[in-house]
Amino acid sequence: MAATPAPPSPSLSLPSNKSLSLKPSHSTLHFLPFSSNFSFPSDSNLRCRGWTIERVSDMTKDTNTNGNTTPSSPLVSVSAVAAATNFPTKNAKKVVLFFCPETKALAQKIAADSDAIELRTISWGKFPDGFPNIFIPNAQGIRGQHVAFLASFSSPAVIFEQIPVIYALPKLFIASFTLVLPFFPTGTSERMEDEGDIATAFTLARLLSNIPTSRGGPTSLVTFDIHALQERFYFGDNILPCFESGIPLLKRRLQDLPDSDNISIAFPDDGAWKRFHKQLQHFPTIVCAKVREGDQRIVRIKEGDPRGRHIVIVDDLVQSGGTLRECQKVLAAHGATKISAYVTHGIFPNKSWELFGHDNGGKPETAFSYFWITDSCPLTVKEVMNRPPFEILSLASSISASLQI
Repeated sequence: MAATPAPPSPSLSLPSNKSLSLKPSHSTLHFLPFSSNFSFPSDSNLRCRGWTIERVSDMTKDTNTNGNTTPSSPLVSVSAVAAATNFPTKNAKKVVLFFCPETKALAQKIAADSDAIELRTISWGKFPDGFPNIFIPNAQGIRGQHVAFLASFSSPAVIFEQIPVIYALPKLFIASFTLVLPFFPTGTSERMEDEGDIATAFTLARLLSNIPTSRGGPTSLVTFDIHALQERFYFGDNILPCFESGIPLLKRRLQDLPDSDNISIAFPDDGAWKRFHKQLQHFPTIVCAKVREGDQRIVRIKEGDPRGRHIVIVDDLVQSGGTLRECQKVLAAHGATKISAYVTHGIFPNKSWELFGHDNGGKPETAFSYFWITDSCPLTVKEVMNRPPFEILSLASSISASLQI
């Protein structure tokens, strides 16, 4: 018995004096030939998944390059069924993501966030003299692909281990290279106040600015809440810095709190206010400042009223936490009922995180209700995980989205 022939694919055809105007919602426009004709009036609309045919306009005449008008033939033929079924509404860029040992947990979260990200490992070893012995397995397998590396510069030693990898990956005939460095570690060392001071932030920026270009062009650098805004000008033309922020993570977390309608944001100094106030402008704000009294520098409230409010102190990073604790004391003395803190980068050298206690209620002057940090500093995350008042807000989704830029 002869097989029943498949019905022809429905398609769309226009008369020779009509043109088709389409508005894509997500998909890429493709032009295909007709197999059967379907006509509709000039004022008709046709909608299919991912496309809207907005209008059919009259094309009786066309103007050629010499300025003469001639009868026109159809300019566009589109298979509506193909547009509706053959092309996905979201085309994600495939990215191969490498990582260093410190960022393995974060890399796994990033890969879990998107099917477009493929994790690849690197062999991190050492020679007997202690110098790095590094190998990228199946290096030829990443040719022509978009490649990213998730770095952590927690110490000079690990910086030296990762720089050779960062310099090598762009030269493996890849389509593009993105360096994700969530925390730019030398950000607090950007000033030269006396002759002989060394601005290590500028030095690291120059080091990263000399990463070899890939086939796709300069390296993209993704970093979060850099300490000093002027540091974006430290980078050379061979790198494209993308400055992201962890503040959206905080805003989503604050919305989930039971007292979300009673929150005020406090900034420990004018620098923090300049960096973050525009992203948090829908909250009542308090600005603190350090004033000198004799040989001491004391934190005072410069503007705002904390009375009866849950105050969240916001800054880009914390080390010893002395400024945060001074702000905490003055806010509690002025009537704050609860005090929490958020910093993008929890550095906490010498386990200074141990100085921050958990307030179960009624002790805002000595303990915090919440202390939010991101996972930009992996070593800190391991130490404070599941230790109140600390909560980790992961950058995984933000990094995953940045890799699609």
